[in-house]
Amino acid sequence: MVKKASTSRIDNKIWVFFTSVKLTVVVLLLLAATSIIGTFIPQNASPAFYFQKYGEVFYRLFDTFHIFDMYNSWWFLLLLGLLVVNLVVCSIDRLGTTWKIIFPKQVVFRIERFRKLKNRESFVSSKQGSELKEAYRGFLEKKFAAPVEQETEKGFALFAEKGRWTRLGVYIVHLSIILLLAGAVLGNVLGFKGFVKIPEGESVSRVETKSGGHIDLGFTLRCNAFDVSFYDTGQPDEYKSSVTILKDGTEVLTTDIIVNDPLRYQGISFYQSNYGTAAAGEVEVVITSRETGMAYNRTMSAGKTIDLPEAGGQFTLEGFVPGFDFRGHNLGEAFVGKITVKEDKTIQVVMPLKFPTFDKMRKGAFSFVVNDFTKKYYTGLQVTKDPGVWYVYTGFIFMIIGCWITFFMSHQSLFIEVEDLDNGSQVIVAGSAHRNSQSMKIKTAGIAEKIKEI
Repeated sequence: MVKKASTSRIDNKIWVFFTSVKLTVVVLLLLAATSIIGTFIPQNASPAFYFQKYGEVFYRLFDTFHIFDMYNSWWFLLLLGLLVVNLVVCSIDRLGTTWKIIFPKQVVFRIERFRKLKNRESFVSSKQGSELKEAYRGFLEKKFAAPVEQETEKGFALFAEKGRWTRLGVYIVHLSIILLLAGAVLGNVLGFKGFVKIPEGESVSRVETKSGGHIDLGFTLRCNAFDVSFYDTGQPDEYKSSVTILKDGTEVLTTDIIVNDPLRYQGISFYQSNYGTAAAGEVEVVITSRETGMAYNRTMSAGKTIDLPEAGGQFTLEGFVPGFDFRGHNLGEAFVGKITVKEDKTIQVVMPLKFPTFDKMRKGAFSFVVNDFTKKYYTGLQVTKDPGVWYVYTGFIFMIIGCWITFFMSHQSLFIEVEDLDNGSQVIVAGSAHRNSQSMKIKTAGIAEKIKEI
């Protein structure tokens, strides 16, 4: 018996702990504090970035506590779990009492309680109670709710109530919070955010995440073509990607992806993010002789070698680079080639598109400028998967409904007592509500004014 009593006390302490409002406040404060930390410390960046920014000591400390990916860390999920358990236990703890109020076995009311209410109105009617009873009953049924009647020593009392179910509003709010938390956890644990660059005519079957990892899509995405239009100022007006989804080698879907109109397939969303030049087809190169000043136009393609004029050797166009670094400065898109004077001697040639005179600084026998070329674009897509998004949407809907019920609706009770006098009757009208008492006071006064006219 002692052992059972001891176990019962422990169970009771655990239950009290999880029903504590203090636990709710502490968990919410901890979640707020950690969210602030997550705002100031970038999440899911590369280890090299953190090592350079915070140094070795803080890098190892933060890494130990999963600060760099804290929304997926065990301790953050534990805090969310504590909050969910706290909400569920609090709801269960109070649900029994609330349920009896909402679904009583028999509606009873204590006349003395309503007689003592401050929120009451009274007046004298010239009619007897027997004349008023059916009129008041019909009024309540039409304007409020079906009443319960009780005889008194000097007359009768009518009791009506509505909105018992509104006491469930707080439980709907609790459910909405649980759905929001569940959606956030599912999105972090089972979802991902990544990006991918697909050159025109090429395909990918996996995407790269911010942390440098890769995630298989389970299907293949091919970029058929990329199209961009420009304003007169040169700024891009609209750009779109024509893509095809292939499953086991079979084309499943072909569509266009444009800004604010993503592609969604199997729970994965593809957003048009950026674009750039992936490669070039035919390239028109202007070769200018330093000695004679003559300019020679040559059309080439990547990997092609030509003989330079004036017996200046050979020139090979090696290819296109989206960004060329020169002494720590990014020169942007550029073509790279090499001059072969002898078999054992080569000279690098860089032709940035934004700086056409760049190669002249080399002061070689020839300078090279790209006059025009056929562009081959790549499309940059942001790729996301969030299996918890519908939980979040549902949670928001329930939150709005629950808050509306909780703050703007209430369980209202109305009491009318009629006592017979010698030349008429005394009428008392009283009302109560489990919230928004001021609104119920105004409503009670309005009802009193209306039944005076009956």
